[in-house]
Amino acid sequence: MSVFSKIKEAFVKSEDKDKYLSGLDRSKKSFGDRMRALSNNFHGIDDDLLEQIMVILLESDVGIHTAQKIVDAFESNGKHVKDYDSMLDYLISILYDFYDESSDEPIKINEEGPTVILMVGVNGSGKTTTSAKLIQYYKEQGKKVAVAAADTFRAGAIDQIDTWANRLGVPCIKGKMNQDPSSVLVDACRYAKENDVDILICDTAGRLQNKTNLMNELSKMHRVVQREIEGAPQEVWLVLDATTGQNGISQAKVFLEATDVTGIVLTKMDGTAKGGVVLAIRDLLHLPVRFLGLGEKPADLRPFDINAFLMGITKGIEE
Repeated sequence: MSVFSKIKEAFVKSEDKDKYLSGLDRSKKSFGDRMRALSNNFHGIDDDLLEQIMVILLESDVGIHTAQKIVDAFESNGKHVKDYDSMLDYLISILYDFYDESSDEPIKINEEGPTVILMVGVNGSGKTTTSAKLIQYYKEQGKKVAVAAADTFRAGAIDQIDTWANRLGVPCIKGKMNQDPSSVLVDACRYAKENDVDILICDTAGRLQNKTNLMNELSKMHRVVQREIEGAPQEVWLVLDATTGQNGISQAKVFLEATDVTGIVLTKMDGTAKGGVVLAIRDLLHLPVRFLGLGEKPADLRPFDINAFLMGITKGIEE
């Protein structure tokens, strides 16, 4: 069985296949449809084909550094490729191996008390909305969830997450505008322990104007939650807006300098044709993509699945 066949087989069994297909439709038209067009004039692996694949990868926002590595791997081991179908299967296998999820650690869960998830990212990335979607996700898993409104610097941020919490039926621990966000997290951790909360999602401010302040603020947050709950935060997830592409990766590097990010949540994937940024994130940030935002509804935030992702951006190639 070919790699592509195995990916399709796993995809068919996925509960999220329909959301991936609809949420990645724009990326499919950018990548999958253009790959299918190569079948019209395929003459084996030559300079022209390599150039066309490079262009397709770049226009899918894979980025020049990552795209070159993929094309080099494709060229160096592709002597066995004799026809379009085998070429396609070989390229998909390279993309699959390139992401290489085998080294990913599972999401850390605190077996002795609340699991604290710190949400970080710039304003406008969808961080607060993503926090709300995670509430929905973990409630569907049967978890008792609470949320901390620790973005005390942006007008309306507290009200926004509080509204979501009320709508989804979970408690929201909040402070006041310009209150020290770490003090909100202390209150939230204590509430979570006293009320047997399984998952505490902490929505934080997303300021990048001063890197020193950002680093100091995030360091303080780490200290206070660790003091309240041993081993916390179990996860620190950086929320990136997929529509910003390579600019989002530049933002990510600032946060990586400021805190120990454990994973990426990529939002607004349904609003971009540049789904290849997933591969760039993996290559340049060396972090797992934990969730993809595939629509606006709370249920549209889905765990990342490399099989479903590859099928989502290539669906229709063989049709």
